[in-house]
Amino acid sequence: MAKARKIKQALSDTRKRYIARLVIRCLILIASVFVLIFSPSQFSVLNGAGFFTEFSVFHILWAIWVGDMICQLIPIKKKIPLGSQKLFSAHFKPIREKINHETLRAYIISTTRSAYKVFVIWAIMLFVLGALYYTGVISPVFLFMTSITFYVCDLICVLVWCPFRLIMKNKCCTTCRIFNWDHLMMLTPMIFINGFYSVSLVALSFAVWVVWEVCVMMYPERFWEGSNVALQCSSCTDKLCTQYCRKLRG
Repeated sequence: MAKARKIKQALSDTRKRYIARLVIRCLILIASVFVLIFSPSQFSVLNGAGFFTEFSVFHILWAIWVGDMICQLIPIKKKIPLGSQKLFSAHFKPIREKINHETLRAYIISTTRSAYKVFVIWAIMLFVLGALYYTGVISPVFLFMTSITFYVCDLICVLVWCPFRLIMKNKCCTTCRIFNWDHLMMLTPMIFINGFYSVSLVALSFAVWVVWEVCVMMYPERFWEGSNVALQCSSCTDKLCTQYCRKLRG
């Protein structure tokens, strides 16, 4: 009991919020399955201009996704993980000594190569989904439910285990090279659906991705803990790290 109490007290506010968000996302997935079974007509919001014809519970989910992505495009100092906000100058705390630009360049090149290995794997997955969709094996609703499933998996990656670490080799989400790729990866299964609902979400997620990638190239020092003190374990307040680096919490 004492050990369990100690672990509970060690949870950061950010991690607590993420656990709550994971529970909410699981409930959204369960609710979507119920809608699929008992009120499938609500999925008409996905078709063409169906977004504007009648209200669906999925309008609420659309607003949540849009709001989350807008938060990734503007600097916010509180309640948003540093891993998502490190592209902004407000979260850059330069080291006292001179930055080793050769090492920084090598780091960015290495992590970018790893990032685009993930990108290729994701592109292959999308190709398979597209092939299944255009051959009539799966429907727009299946693609939408896939995105909602990935919505849940996104926080499982943060809180439990992330398969992309096997490729990225990053120690935690705060230092992750692809942190703000989350919505692009979640929402791109809907890229094949011809409707405002999907097009608007995929387009905004692509804009978030572009901004992130441009900042990596223009301000690489913000993304490396060797040049940005804010990313170092000693400065961490998010405490989103899992079993991979709990020993570094200190």
